[in-house]
Amino acid sequence: MAITKAKLFDTSRKRSAELMKALGHPARIAIIELLAERDTCICGDITEELPLAQSTVSQHLKALKKAGIIRGEVD
Repeated sequence: MAITKAKLFDTSRKRSAELMKALGHPARIAIIELLAERDTCICGDITEELPLAQSTVSQHLKALKKAGIIRGEVD
């Protein structure tokens, strides 16, 4: 059975890679910038600000939440 290369690195490096992967899309950076300006977030508000479909914004929010960068309910 082959081992994955990720198992060869410590937890800190794996966590850093996870965060970088989540931040590696320009739309996610734009979403984070919008969230930093507001207390709450409604997906529809983001779609009004960015040239993205609601379903795309939702998927990006889920990825950011999974990485622990944002918290709250993602519908």
